[in-house]
Amino acid sequence: MERFVLVPTCELVVAEGDLTKADVDAIVNAANQRMLGGGGVDGAIHRAAGPELRTACEAVPEVRPDVRCPTGEARITPGFRLPARWVIHTVGPVYSRPETSAPLLRAAYRSSLELANAHGLASVAFPAISCGVYGYPADEAAAIAVETCFECAGALAEIRFVLTSGGHNAGIV
Repeated sequence: MERFVLVPTCELVVAEGDLTKADVDAIVNAANQRMLGGGGVDGAIHRAAGPELRTACEAVPEVRPDVRCPTGEARITPGFRLPARWVIHTVGPVYSRPETSAPLLRAAYRSSLELANAHGLASVAFPAISCGVYGYPADEAAAIAVETCFECAGALAEIRFVLTSGGHNAGIV
């Protein structure tokens, strides 16, 4: 685990491990627009949180058919069986090119941090949003993530990136 001063009141922590075991106020789920579970980080979080998470996600109103959380936005639910009290669900972009993908990835991080601050949370843990099956290059995504966290840390005391070994960086081992 490595710690860095992001802003005077907030540390940036980079750790290897399992996001579902992170002892923070909220973990961020790299969700799909339906918010009903899936593969990778999303599936792992749903399994660890238990069936109550799916029920809570189903209660989030759709903004259009089959879309509860549009790309770049975030929603919050309780964490249920997770150590984290909350799950912030955000949808990152499927990578195409920096001009179109970067603003959406930045928005996903920003909206997650804004939601954490709006709920008075002190700590949040992120996976590498969009770096799994959505194909976002890790180096480009990391630069956007850190820059957005610097700009939007607000009152958070800790922002953690939980990454996996082997270069997958999905947030679970």
